[in-house]
Amino acid sequence: MNKWTRRAFLSTGVIAGTGLVVGISIRPGNRAQGLNELMAGENETLVHAYIKIDADNVVTAIIPHSEMGQGIHTSLAQMVADELDADWDLVRAEEAPALDEYANYAVGKGFLMPGAKFPDIIVPSIDGALMQIADVLNLQITGGSGSIRFTGELGSRIAGAATRQLLVQAAAEAWQVPVGEIETVKSHLIHRASSRNEPYAAFAAAAATMTPSYTPKLKRQDQFKIMGQHVQRFDIPSKVDGTAQFALDVRLPDMLYATITRSPVFGGTLVSTKDEAARAISGVVDVIELPPIESDDMVGGFSAGGSVAVLADGYWPAIQGLKALEIEWDSAGNESVSSDKIFAQFDADISAAQERKTDSSIGDADSVFDSAANIISADYRVPYLAHTCMEPLNATAEVKDGRCEIWIGCQNPLGFRQAVADALKIDAEKVTLHNQFMGGGFGRKARPDYAIQAALVAQHAGRPVQLIWSREEDIRQDFYRPAVQSRFRAALDNDGNPIAWENTYVDKHEPIEAPLIPYAIPSQNIGYVASPTHVPFGAWRSVDHSQHGFFTESFIDEVAVAAGKDPYAYRASLLSNHPRHLAVLERVATEAQWDRPLAEGRGRGISLQESFGTLVAQVVEVTIVDGDMSVDRVVAVIDAGFAISPDGITAQVESAIIYGLTAALYGEITIENGAVMQSNFHDYEAVRMDKAPTIETHIINSGHAMGGAGEPGTPGIAPALANAVFDATGIRVRNLPLNQFNLRFGVEDTGLAG
Repeated sequence: MNKWTRRAFLSTGVIAGTGLVVGISIRPGNRAQGLNELMAGENETLVHAYIKIDADNVVTAIIPHSEMGQGIHTSLAQMVADELDADWDLVRAEEAPALDEYANYAVGKGFLMPGAKFPDIIVPSIDGALMQIADVLNLQITGGSGSIRFTGELGSRIAGAATRQLLVQAAAEAWQVPVGEIETVKSHLIHRASSRNEPYAAFAAAAATMTPSYTPKLKRQDQFKIMGQHVQRFDIPSKVDGTAQFALDVRLPDMLYATITRSPVFGGTLVSTKDEAARAISGVVDVIELPPIESDDMVGGFSAGGSVAVLADGYWPAIQGLKALEIEWDSAGNESVSSDKIFAQFDADISAAQERKTDSSIGDADSVFDSAANIISADYRVPYLAHTCMEPLNATAEVKDGRCEIWIGCQNPLGFRQAVADALKIDAEKVTLHNQFMGGGFGRKARPDYAIQAALVAQHAGRPVQLIWSREEDIRQDFYRPAVQSRFRAALDNDGNPIAWENTYVDKHEPIEAPLIPYAIPSQNIGYVASPTHVPFGAWRSVDHSQHGFFTESFIDEVAVAAGKDPYAYRASLLSNHPRHLAVLERVATEAQWDRPLAEGRGRGISLQESFGTLVAQVVEVTIVDGDMSVDRVVAVIDAGFAISPDGITAQVESAIIYGLTAALYGEITIENGAVMQSNFHDYEAVRMDKAPTIETHIINSGHAMGGAGEPGTPGIAPALANAVFDATGIRVRNLPLNQFNLRFGVEDTGLAG
């Protein structure tokens, strides 16, 4: 099948609902044979599309994911190396290039066919079809906590095991001995009966001519030697000594710098630009008006109005030139929108409940509420949030001779390559994308707007250009975590047990299961209403789990308190049908010493959340004295099935907690006159080192299916914190962020809590 366009591909109905029509499937054979010249350097052999071996017996794992601080290049290399029986001291990793051949079919398989099992005979055809689909969709995404649980489990381990089989087969043929008599130990092939012992490198070329299995036998957990162990991360040394290459570090001969701005009111368009003052600034080379841009990339589709860029011989004159511009924008009728009006709209739409759609309906909740004597109700809401990656958006591009070369840090290199090609009206094969380390991603760097802008400015300039967004532009032109309002009711019986649960919220996004609860409440009705706004939204670390985790785990706490019961014990009593959840909850209560008395002014809160196939329970301890709060301690327990890299999981949980704590304490994007009011870290704060709590992370290897680790630590921190505040003060926090509350006084004095 030739390269299709995404739109044409989808219109054929190849993907229908959640199923896959395999009429286009092909058996992929050994894809390494067509890639060896491209991917293998001097004295290297590409044995498998994702594994190469050099003359010194060094194994390089090719990783189809972006490194943005989560350590994925190391963890996936561990999975390859363990199944390959490689010597870890001789293992390296490199990121797969932005080429069609490295579209990430394993991620597609994980999302499209979660848990699906097929007869071995058709697996190559299934995988062949998925490779074509991933190629068509330009799918090389890093996100959704899918790297380990999808690429690792469905790709990296299989690549390692299949390559090991090829090497054994090659040695058996060369030595004329049975396959079953050959052992693999630390990148060596051993035949004890004939005292033969040769490195993998001796058979790499022969193995590369064979077809790998797509269903090799994988190791059991008790056979792992590298998975589950702490190993040195590949990316850390260069980040410590300063040699790590981020996109901002790129320097090209004759390079110019640019910065850019769009309409402050979302949806607005460019009317006119007066640039005389800007052009008069020393160092300014040009002022460029760019047309509206759009992309239909599967993971980063968007449409944005025109923008204005200033081109200069340095970033400082570029930003000064931008400030000197006089720009007129058409606000497209959104100039009167404010956060207050948006939340008033949410409230009205929830109250009207027109065209309410149902997520889950169990029992007859309406009848239970009609007859219940004890009903608790509450509304929760969270604001828009920005991503604020520490490295602002930037890209360096050069366009000449009908080709484009771009250096960038992004979460979907193939998708970005296609988006740039579309904007320049050239074939994607004429775009070369060099992905770099990222100084944060969190979903923002899955959107290719900044890549498109860099390419268009470079095309206009006729020279290499490094486009750098200011922090102000970064915060005011984000794809935000959506603001959401969520309304709850719960009915209790005479013993305080919940017998009905109702929840209506605004706007359904991803993942679909985010608002569901694990608790055994016999009647449930969970649903949503549409309430669109003009504010652009996008994926934010843990996506909808971050909002709904706060909502559901705060409200179940309210219900427990209304029933006069301990919040931990109340949750535990409702988890008899979920022993895995119960085990995680009990472990966090034990590790946090839940029953230990706290001094006056201190409080403790708990939460339990499932996301991305992983369970996380958290306990937060706070101290509040004279209205000033410190977050003292966070105890987290995570069950991701199995910890491939325990130290990596611990780091991810700590990172997720700090990110979520920042949002809970300070995070708020407010809209006034249709535009974002915040601009930098002085008014969009972050948790600093001196305010960070002690974090204790405990890992459960339950043996369940592999879950994600990058995002599941975020959803539970806000509700555990809010519940701790209630425990300390009696103030029930239903709206975030917490810095809007006066914790010195009671509930009635804040006007913001219930």
